[in-house]
Amino acid sequence: MKFPNPFKSPEGDFLKSLGDQALKTREGLEALEAYMKNGDEAHAQRVQSIEKEADELRRILIDDLNRTFVTPIDREDLFALSRTIDDVLDYGYTTLDEMVTLGVKPNLYLQRLASILHEAAEELYLGVIQLKDHPQITLDHATRAKALENRAESVYRSAVADLFKEPKTVEDIVEILKMREIYRHLSNAADRGDEAANILGDIVVKMT
Repeated sequence: MKFPNPFKSPEGDFLKSLGDQALKTREGLEALEAYMKNGDEAHAQRVQSIEKEADELRRILIDDLNRTFVTPIDREDLFALSRTIDDVLDYGYTTLDEMVTLGVKPNLYLQRLASILHEAAEELYLGVIQLKDHPQITLDHATRAKALENRAESVYRSAVADLFKEPKTVEDIVEILKMREIYRHLSNAADRGDEAANILGDIVVKMT
């Protein structure tokens, strides 16, 4: 007897929806990295546009989840993975938004953090799209994403330490507070990427 493929239900392909969302996150972090390199306003606008598109994809996925009785993997895992992937892009967007609001220009630390986040978003995307047919490869990508979080944390600590290296004037202290907040946003983005990688790993364990 041939059983129907649970990944191809008439109610919708949730893994494809997650893949589409992860792709948008990758595109958004790519645009953020480009902005950190040259401060081009066009890249900032692209991040904003992609963030809105990703939010819409997540709304559709959640609506499908709410209307579907049987899902290919645990409903809670689908929801959590979608949320954490969305959080990575949201933190990237809010970082850029605060930079514009506070008048902060890109520096070497921001460039390095954005580059690492772009790599992590790539690993998450590849992990999601391999989940159905190659779960062990998904696990490899999740492991790489977690390693990138460690790299981001190292850069974050170096960036914050550099802020406090020498005595500062009152004006410098204001700048320190601005930069620490910006760095923290990107560190939070990396943390959410790490959590998404953990969820991917949990899903693979349940599948195998």
